[in-house]
Amino acid sequence: MPTPTDQQDQGVWLTQEAHDRLQAELHQLVAGRAAMSAEINARREEGDLKENGGYHAAKDEQGKQEARIRQLTDLLRRARVGAAPTTATHAALGTVITITFAGDDDSEKFLLGSREIAGTTDLAVYSPESALGSAIMGAAPGASVTYQAPNGRDITVEVVAVEPFVP
Repeated sequence: MPTPTDQQDQGVWLTQEAHDRLQAELHQLVAGRAAMSAEINARREEGDLKENGGYHAAKDEQGKQEARIRQLTDLLRRARVGAAPTTATHAALGTVITITFAGDDDSEKFLLGSREIAGTTDLAVYSPESALGSAIMGAAPGASVTYQAPNGRDITVEVVAVEPFVP
């Protein structure tokens, strides 16, 4: 059975649609760099930088755009683009997982993959790097796993079903 590290080392799985959407966003952001620089220069010429809200807002926006460019560049560099697995016997990238929480009869169904796929499906998407995602990675139906939530509480879930993702 693959370990969580083995799965994560394989990169980030993306559908072709998600990859194309992210690539277009990256190109748009890179193309907008000149306009952002021009905006900052125009705001700088308005006067005293200590009290120039427009300048500071433009600089903040530039920082956000540059961070997103770095994020997209890294994501696309690590991306494995292709169809989701056609069969699924254990939790892996590109599979739809159904779980139940210990002590609760309600089930939750989600896609295990990059949150960047979220725009292509109505399912919730959990990253394999998340606490829940890394805990269930490689688990087969019937497996019970415990993970530590960000608040420090231990949570136990049972993997009820694993199926291929159908976009």
